[in-house]
Parts: sequence; structure tokens; C-alpha cells
Amino acid sequence: MDRIEMAGHLIRRLHQQSTQVFQARTQAAGFDLTSVQFAALDAVAQQPGIDQASLAATISFDRATIGGVVDRLEQKGLIERTVSPDDRRARLLQLTAAGRRQLAALRPVVEALQVEILAPLSAKERAAFLALARKALGLE
Repeated sequence: MDRIEMAGHLIRRLHQQSTQVFQARTQAAGFDLTSVQFAALDAVAQQPGIDQASLAATISFDRATIGGVVDRLEQKGLIERTVSPDDRRARLLQLTAAGRRQLAALRPVVEALQVEILAPLSAKERAAFLALARKALGLE
């Protein structure tokens, strides 16, 4: 079987393309965030007070390394961590005012680059691709 017939290879290549487009467009717009950091900010905005373990699950990221993502967001002044009153081991996350402003400014850039990630596809093909990807991930 040729690698261009292998789902894993194509998914890896699409991930590379997505990451490259994300980095190029967000940096050009003056932002210094990775796609994982954006996903984390977005999830915290949607679920204020989420703990780090739940954040990792929400964005499908490794629990062991989510702390590093949160560390960097905290160093940038975008997130604050507090100890959970119910479980001293858990850290609860909130966006700072700067985090809310940055997310609001960044969201239109990220939304606009979505079409570019799958640029060779028509609008109908992009919709079909997204539906199939959600189905393959068990999200539908």
C-alpha cells in the first residue's frame, strides 16, 4: 500500500499543513500563540474555572504536558491558576482580562484561516470533509 493511501499519513500531513497555516497567519497578525494554546484559551473561555485535567480532556491533549501549556499562557498573562477549594491538587483556570482581549482579537484570524487549511476543496467538499472527520473522531 502506498503511503498516500494510508489514513495515518494523510492525517499527519494535514496536521502539518494546519499547523503551518495557523502559525503563519497568527504571527502575521501579531500573535504569539500555538494552536494548542489557542485551543486551551478558547476552552477556558467557554468553561471558566475548568481544572487542568479537564482542560486536557476537552482539547484532547496529553494530561502530562498540559501543565506546560498552561504555564506558558500564565507567563504571558493570559490565564490565572488558583488552587481548587475542593481538591488542593487541582488547579482551576480563568482567563485574565488580557486573555479575554487576546482571544477576542485572535478568534476572527483563526476563523478566517480555516478555509485556507483546506484551500483546494470546494465549500461543499470542506463541509463533507468536516462531517467525515467529526464522524471518524466519534463526535457525531
